[in-house]
Amino acid sequence: MIDLYPFAKPFIHSLDPERAHGMTIALLAKGITGAVRRPRRHKILHTNVFGLSFDNPVGLAAGFDKDAEVIPGAQKMGFGFIEAGTVTPAPQPGNDKPRLFRLSRDRAVINRFGFNSKGIDTFARNLERHRNSKAGAGSGTVVGANVGANKNSDNRTADYVACIHRLYGLCDYFTVNISSPNTPGLRALQSKAALEDLVGQVLEVRTGKQKNGADRTPILVKIAPDLLESDIVDIADITLSSDIDGLIVSNTTIDRPNSLRSLDKGETGGLSGKPLFGPSTEVLKRLYQATSGAKPIVGVGGISSADEAYTKIRAGASLVQLYSALVYEGPGLVERVKCGLAAALKKDGFTSVADAVGADVSL
Repeated sequence: MIDLYPFAKPFIHSLDPERAHGMTIALLAKGITGAVRRPRRHKILHTNVFGLSFDNPVGLAAGFDKDAEVIPGAQKMGFGFIEAGTVTPAPQPGNDKPRLFRLSRDRAVINRFGFNSKGIDTFARNLERHRNSKAGAGSGTVVGANVGANKNSDNRTADYVACIHRLYGLCDYFTVNISSPNTPGLRALQSKAALEDLVGQVLEVRTGKQKNGADRTPILVKIAPDLLESDIVDIADITLSSDIDGLIVSNTTIDRPNSLRSLDKGETGGLSGKPLFGPSTEVLKRLYQATSGAKPIVGVGGISSADEAYTKIRAGASLVQLYSALVYEGPGLVERVKCGLAAALKKDGFTSVADAVGADVSL
């Protein structure tokens, strides 16, 4: 079948990036995906990670569906899991526009959204509506909630606690996002003392819910790629010594490699897309080594092909996520990554995704 995205791409890229994204969200909300074929299922891609069953390991990263508005549309694209958010307790507009920039020559994106969010109540209603819909009931697609803190909060740890408390039971897992570069001071939560306190408090919420009969919901922490070796050691120690279920590696980077060629390369914000692949994969590998593969890692950053998804898995990722590459490759990318990943696993003699995790890393 013909992939229509190359024909639509010139028009889409003629629009302001944020307007184009808004149009995409509106279309997905109506069930219009632009996908050229019904998603295929590959038995070899089925995997179980932190107690959840995934039809395939390819997920939609947070930032695309900030308010959990288009989960059914994203499902139709073939993702094995969808991470909505980042959501904050109170609604907030985010940073001033323009705040999203395509770096087309670099196959990259810079954003400085600043956790623009309709707030936790709208997010919760959307999750509840999805779970009660035909698309949500028994769909098999895992849905995660990425939670954050309000920019002007006096107690950011309390914001994370409030989000998890409000959303508990409405999603399949939580991601504690402490690594966005667009909320001043947020990344300080990655320091050892702050992270220990935050992890302890969010885990207390889960313990309390379980005591009242709720199921155990996995909680992950999303970290930055811009880490020192001492940061990696501290994060690994906290992960291993706590009941945190895993890590997401990584968020966008504040680094600006000399290889960037696009006019907007100097814009402030987080850089994602192809230039992030190398740095994020290196941090992934180092954390996999530092934790001896004891806790699952979700690999994200710069994936635009099946080969890159497979590289992340062999570097220690149990699951992978993509987002920025959709800007350049369109919705057909999801199926291409899945098909290529299934073929790569079979070619190398693996019978499952889990068998390939960390294959290139010495522990």
